[in-house]
Parts: sequence; C-alpha cells; structure tokens
Amino acid sequence: MDLSFKKQGIFTTILVCLMNAVSAQWVSVNTGLTNQVIMTLAISGNNIFAGTYGGGVFLSSNNGNSWTEVNSGLTNMQVLSLAISGNNIFAGTNGGGVFLSSNDGSSWDSVNTGLTCNFVGSLTINGNNIFAGTGFGGVFLSLNNGNNWIPVNTGLPNYPVMTLATNGNDIFTGTQGDGIYYSSDSGSSWNSANNGLPPSSSVSALAISGNTIFAGTLDEGVFLSTNNGNTWTAVNDGLTNSTVFSLAISDTVIFAGTQGGGVFQSLNNGNSWVDINSGLTNFTIMDFAINGNSIYAGTHGGIWVRPILQVNGTAEKNDLERSFEVYPNPSKDKLFISLKGLNSGQQNTISIYNIEGQKIMQQQLIQEITEIIISSLLKGIYIIKLTNIDRSEVTRLIIE
Repeated sequence: MDLSFKKQGIFTTILVCLMNAVSAQWVSVNTGLTNQVIMTLAISGNNIFAGTYGGGVFLSSNNGNSWTEVNSGLTNMQVLSLAISGNNIFAGTNGGGVFLSSNDGSSWDSVNTGLTCNFVGSLTINGNNIFAGTGFGGVFLSLNNGNNWIPVNTGLPNYPVMTLATNGNDIFTGTQGDGIYYSSDSGSSWNSANNGLPPSSSVSALAISGNTIFAGTLDEGVFLSTNNGNTWTAVNDGLTNSTVFSLAISDTVIFAGTQGGGVFQSLNNGNSWVDINSGLTNFTIMDFAINGNSIYAGTHGGIWVRPILQVNGTAEKNDLERSFEVYPNPSKDKLFISLKGLNSGQQNTISIYNIEGQKIMQQQLIQEITEIIISSLLKGIYIIKLTNIDRSEVTRLIIE
C-alpha cells in the first residue's frame, strides 16, 4: 500500500473529526474523486453516492474520506439525478435515460423501455412508484423498478421538469417556466400550485417537512408554503443570491444552495437567512445530502461536509414549551434571561453560540432574572442555550 496515501487518508479523517468537534465549517472530502463537477448526491446507510457531470458515479463508504468510481455498465457519464429505494439505486442521465444498480453501484443496467425522453434531471420514489422528470417529455412513472415507463402528464404543461418531491401521497414537480404542479393520484392528473409564486417562475429545488414546503427558484429566491402548496410566500430576508439550485431540511434547520453564493442557512423557517460559507472554496451548490449530524454539499468543485448546527443536538422549542425566556429579542446592548420558575440554584448556565456553532459567551444564572451585556457582539443571528442538571434547551437571538 502507498504509505503516503494511507497517511493522507488518516490525516483527512482526523481533520474532519476535529472540525466537527471544534467548529462548524466546511471541509473538502475529495480523495479519489477524479471528477469534481458534482450534480447530485444520495445516501443509503453508510454509502454516499455522488453523480458527476462526465465522470459517472462515485461511492464512499467512509463518510466521504475516500471515493471509488462505480461505473461498470454505465454508458452515459453525465449523471444528473440519483434516487435510492432499498437495494436499488437509480441514476438519471443527460441523454442516456435511467440506469439501475442493485449492488451498490458495482454494475449498472439501462432501464429505459417506454421512456421517450432520455434527459432525466430528477427522480423521486414513493413506495413502489418511481417518477422520472425529463427535459421535454414531462413525468414518467415506473411500477416495476424501471423495467418499463409510462408518461403521466395529464394537466402538466410541456415545460422541462427541474425537480420532483413527494409528500405522502402527493407528488410535486417544479418546472422551468411554469412554477409548481402537484398530483395526488400517482401522476394520473396534475394541478397547478402557483398561488403566490411569480408568473412564469422556474422552480429548481423542493424540500418538504410535513405540510411545510420550501421551493427554490431561478432568480426569485426561496418560497414557503405551510399548507401543502396551496399558497406560497417569499422568504428571502438575508438571502443575497436569488438563484437557488438545492434545498435541504434537518429538523429546524433549512439549507439553501445557490449559484455562486454558496450555502445559506435559516433557523426560523426561512424568515431570515445567513450564509455559512466558512471553509468553502466553490460556491455553486448543486445538491445536499444529510447523514446523521453532518451535511454534504455537492459543488462544481467537489464535495464538502460540515456538522449541522443543532447546538450539541438540541432542537429548539417554542416559547410556551421552553423553560426560560429571552427579552428583548431582537436585542442591541443587553438582554435579560428569565428562568420562568426554574430553581435558580440548579446551576443553570447560559451559553451563546454564533451561527457557525462557536461558543462565544457563557454565564451562570444565579438569579431568576439575569442581565447579560452583549454590546461587544456583532449584528446577526445567535443561538442561546440553557443547560442544567436535567435539561438542555435552545432558542434564537437576533442582535440588531
């Protein structure tokens, strides 16, 4: 074995672990990735798959520390989309249709019977239904692992399909030029879901959590629906790049990947965004994949990983559930922490973290109401965390 390569892999592993433990910044994980134009990412168990533009598919089984090309039988190397169902991995390509692997990418077979458009830019799976979004052929459905496809386009306009997503029995599609459509009958019929979207909008990304749906657009930023797509509202405060290629949701954290602006993060359902680009050197973000407490970003300059900001895994509660109160919020020079009836002798500690997950202030609370001076902190969004012997809770703080 090449000892220099082995040392490099060990160093990369140590570096990733240190970055996860100390701060929340991006670290490149590209060893073995001979093509770094990443179009799509997908995760199955311990395996991470990366689809590239021109290099086919790569596989990592060690959190991205090293990658191996897995292209046997893959005759089109411009991979635009990936979707995983059980042991089956589907790859949509630019001109080669759909390929299927049932052995972690070790071999691929073309599965294009009935597919009249071979530009497959998006894939999604709902139970046994596999949907393929194409350039100008609309949406196709396979009920048998891609062995044959049927068009399911009633009510869908003849616009390129840019993205697909499922929410229970509902299928959503984002088009290039005519917004969003949804189907509640496995694609048999489609209805427009554009109330609140700009006219002729191009929707390039969708992310869904319950009835909440985020839509990323070309040139118009991000839109939010809290009623399963019935109405939409623009949520772009702080989003300085309005071309959104990718979206991802992890609990209460939303990520938006842009064309040239890098990654933006929202901790308040899209009401405000901040860029989280520390360590990142390529700012065109094509796709995300989430694995545990880590998020991977596929860019035009390889793959990057960083920990997800949850402040040691603690999710945010609403005002009524939380055991402490922060006011005023937003704040400027000082704020007050009220324990809302908690025992002030429980060794309650307040910690303040910046948006990168770095602890910048800590203070023990010895009274029911404590004043904290924050005049030295810059404007922005922060996380406040309360810890004591039996609880750990967080909330957001805005400093103006």
